Amino acid sequence: MNTSIPIDVAETTLDTQQEQAGSLFPFVLACQSSHATIAETVVWVAANKQDLLRQATASGAVILRGFPVHTAEDFDALISALDVPNFPYKESLSNAVRVNRTNRVFTANEAPANVDILFHHEMAQTPLYPQWIMFFCEQAAEQGGATQLCRSDWLYRQLKSECPAFIQDCEQKGLQYSNVMPDQDDAQSGMGRSWRSTLGVDSRDAAERRLADLNYSHQWLEGGCLRVTTPPLPAVMEVAPGRKTFFNQLIAAYGGWKDERNDPADAIRHGDGSRLDADAVRQAIDISEQLSFEAHWQSTDVALLDNTVAMHGRRPFVGTRKVLASLASMQTHAF
Repeated sequence: MNTSIPIDVAETTLDTQQEQAGSLFPFVLACQSSHATIAETVVWVAANKQDLLRQATASGAVILRGFPVHTAEDFDALISALDVPNFPYKESLSNAVRVNRTNRVFTANEAPANVDILFHHEMAQTPLYPQWIMFFCEQAAEQGGATQLCRSDWLYRQLKSECPAFIQDCEQKGLQYSNVMPDQDDAQSGMGRSWRSTLGVDSRDAAERRLADLNYSHQWLEGGCLRVTTPPLPAVMEVAPGRKTFFNQLIAAYGGWKDERNDPADAIRHGDGSRLDADAVRQAIDISEQLSFEAHWQSTDVALLDNTVAMHGRRPFVGTRKVLASLASMQTHAF
């Protein structure tokens, strides 16, 4: 890290931090300067942006603790200093309801506090996904509300050892996802974003044109709802030569895509339409929980994730929890 900037930053450790083959997860940096300003923080981030991004890819996630980030505007300034292309929420195909706070910053999933959001790679169930996802804790919950993190390369490696046939199917066939989107946003669901908002359209004809461009199949349902099915998408990604990750939405879709419109049993298939091996999926869920790191938020915490390496989720909580997010560097699936 660049040490010429007048702010004292040092690597630190957490009790539940994990390590495999000399790689720490997550990597944690703490601000040691009690009177540091957001302006100094922005200068420090700009000077160290390449190191921070490289570390996020190497470790999966970097947590910044004790930095003077207090508002959505502070968070926006910090992200801008990383100099990564903005991926606006309105241009994403995310199925979660969110509220924009700045052009780059929006609320994390607005699902009710009692909803357990399961592990997923952000937008891995769509043709468009972000390379980077950033979180900022504006206000920690009174109880619970941890963001779960899981190294997806570690998960892939263990699954390949324990469920080789399943991994082979995932690599060769990929995955298809189906979900039903409401006519209007439903903030009571973790996947309640309307088809109008998701597709960025205001009519059925425009929705059908957008779906054709994406190579989705679709069906209109009662109440103006829209059922869509993706083309086959990758289930495994090679992020570097010899380094593969279990990059998908399998765990979240199989175990958590449930509301008054959606049944997880109909949410996911292999790319050829065949059903998944239920025992292998349960094994994947169990291993991900064993590998889970729970980020117990402190107000002002910031986390930088390489979305292709680390999955994330959210534990239920009590009280007010305000965690903001930002996406960057839109990528396109190739399969």
